[in-house]
Amino acid sequence: MFIIIVFRIFNTMNNNDLYALSKEELIANILLLQQQVAELKRLIFGQKRERFIPSDSAQATLFDMEELSVEQDAVEISYKRSKTKKQSPHSRNPLPSNLPRKEIIIEPEGIDLNKMKKIGEEITEELEYEEAKLYVNKYIRPKYVAIDRNESYKSSVVIADMPERVIPKGIAGAGLIAHIIISKFIDHLPIYRIRKQFKRLGVDLAESTINDWVKQTAILLEPLYNLIKAVVLSGDYLMVDETAVKVLDKKLKGKTHTGYHWVYYDPIHKMLFFEYRRGRHKQFPMETLSQFRGAVQTDGYAGYNEVVKRSDIIGLACFAHARRKFERALSNDKKHAGWFLKRIQYLYLVERVAREKGLSAEQRYHFRQRHSIRVLKRMREWMIENRRQMLPASQIGKAIDYTLSLWKRLIAYTEDGRYEIDNNLVENSIRPVAIGRKNYLFAA
Repeated sequence: MFIIIVFRIFNTMNNNDLYALSKEELIANILLLQQQVAELKRLIFGQKRERFIPSDSAQATLFDMEELSVEQDAVEISYKRSKTKKQSPHSRNPLPSNLPRKEIIIEPEGIDLNKMKKIGEEITEELEYEEAKLYVNKYIRPKYVAIDRNESYKSSVVIADMPERVIPKGIAGAGLIAHIIISKFIDHLPIYRIRKQFKRLGVDLAESTINDWVKQTAILLEPLYNLIKAVVLSGDYLMVDETAVKVLDKKLKGKTHTGYHWVYYDPIHKMLFFEYRRGRHKQFPMETLSQFRGAVQTDGYAGYNEVVKRSDIIGLACFAHARRKFERALSNDKKHAGWFLKRIQYLYLVERVAREKGLSAEQRYHFRQRHSIRVLKRMREWMIENRRQMLPASQIGKAIDYTLSLWKRLIAYTEDGRYEIDNNLVENSIRPVAIGRKNYLFAA
């Protein structure tokens, strides 16, 4: 497969086109093709992590560079990290004290204990598991009628009201529905696997029945969802991202279309909501954020441009996405990509120190002003100086273009200590969707 892809890349130009090119153009095309092959090899065989390790590999060199050589700063940014004690290979974490204990007393055999005196005991704890079980709540409501026919209710039958149930007239109890919802959306089990669990316990439920329970429960939870959405949108700082999901098309049997979960995350209060849309059009975040006022942090997707252009919106970008672009350029231009990645590494070091010192938003603002601003200024100057030397189609050229196009939004995080350097928090909240997507394959 890999060979076929590479062959197709090299056949994008015919021989006549090759002969018509100058030496410089041929070199540029060769470099571009080498870059494409390297990217394909990375996708097929390479690691997905984005960690950058400088050639000198010593973190201290971050402070030895010319623009970071101020000795006072190097001292001020130093800090102590508390190391957790390493457990011995044979030690175990104690079992939680809140777990119920079932005592099993084992007495010595073949000995008359009446002639013995107890001096102590050895206690060994073993963690055990009981398989889940299904059971039936059988509601019995006796009926009554008045003995004295002269009473006002002589002709009526008295019976207790049924307690309120999650699904009226349904056979599913609240505990069963809670288990299904948790299994599907927390443990990411498809409905057919949940059905197999119940089948092992002796009850065969139709998938359509379980799906109906999930749908009806979602309808019941809608007021809570709307409340959470209103609370999140009432803040003044949001991270926004989106992720694709295959959805069965009701019009075309057996076919799917690509829908999107749009995620809105409030990093101050650590609250979020998901919003499903049938596409990735710019109108969707515009509609959702029509009444929002404050800072919006996103990646470089153009669909957010209309939102961040508004005068009442502060646009923030993500340095993790910019770093990703330069990390991909390492294989083709290690010198330039490595230079830039070192500076990004320093910016993240500043953030880590601020976080581990427990700085307040105000303190983090001043900390960034002291340590990050001058580095950011040098990074922009370097990109402008080197941009003309790079091929526009090369990975390093694309990385510089991407970063310069978002530069105003990338450095805006330094203007408020509450803002983050990237939108990794909202991306982390999307991870469960990615896990579920692999298990479900599609949504109905």
